Amino acid sequence: MSDGLKPPIILFGNFRSGTTMLQKVIATHTDVVPLYEPVGLWLSADPSRSHDEFEEKDATDKVKRYIRGQFLKLQQENGGRVVIEKTPHNILRIPYVRAIFPEAHFLYIVRNPLSFVSSVELKWQRPAGRRRIMKRLKNTPITQVHHYFTRFVTQQWHTKVLKRKYLPIWGPRYKGIQDDVRTEDLLTVFARQWARAASKAEADLARFDDGEVLRLRYEDFVADPIADLERICAHCGLELTPSMAQTVADMVKTDRIHKWQRFDAEQLSRLIPELSAEMIRNGYEVPEQIANLLEAQSSG
Repeated sequence: MSDGLKPPIILFGNFRSGTTMLQKVIATHTDVVPLYEPVGLWLSADPSRSHDEFEEKDATDKVKRYIRGQFLKLQQENGGRVVIEKTPHNILRIPYVRAIFPEAHFLYIVRNPLSFVSSVELKWQRPAGRRRIMKRLKNTPITQVHHYFTRFVTQQWHTKVLKRKYLPIWGPRYKGIQDDVRTEDLLTVFARQWARAASKAEADLARFDDGEVLRLRYEDFVADPIADLERICAHCGLELTPSMAQTVADMVKTDRIHKWQRFDAEQLSRLIPELSAEMIRNGYEVPEQIANLLEAQSSG
């Protein structure tokens, strides 16, 4: 496109999958500037939608001009640096994002779903803080602020007034999540947040040409971050800098891989039917203690 925008770096990945870590590391490059989760900006096509699944047809010319214009503004305000953006909800909007930025450098990261479930269970208990709200509102069209404000008030009402442990909804809103929250236990909902998003992402990414998307796994990245950083830089047309290498050395922690073990095997075994298809597709094995329990249950 001829609007002067340099090809941005777009990072796809579910919540709690390492997207923040990756963005922070890549943004230490002197030629890159981060755009942190502009939730309202992406919702400009339809802010009242009850789910986060947007498709290519939602990227109207008006929406494209507005969103690209905000990226261009950030680029110009930062000396022409390339924008790197990550909004985890966009794992359900890949065709929409691609239609707006067909020239982008796309990255996709996935994480073991058991770690995802463990991490989001804690996040469902924490409403967004004031700092994060203000950061997100910065990129929200003024005519649509009330949609975002309503969600914020609802969260506060649930946690501060009704004293409920969990928020009404947190994270990627797949189609039907509201019904599931009412009828299923929340661990099942968390599992579906991972599985439905992973399944949709795979179907959407299959439409890309070879080489358009660089795929990463959180576990592989933390095991050998420099090797993956070299791949990322090559894909995005960047040079790996000493500051990037130092940042990743300081940030990467391997002790988070097994945090799912705070749940017992019986709790997690109930989730395997929700997760198994996408676990297999992404190369994740059922942990031995859970597999043994499932085998005992089936033989009993």
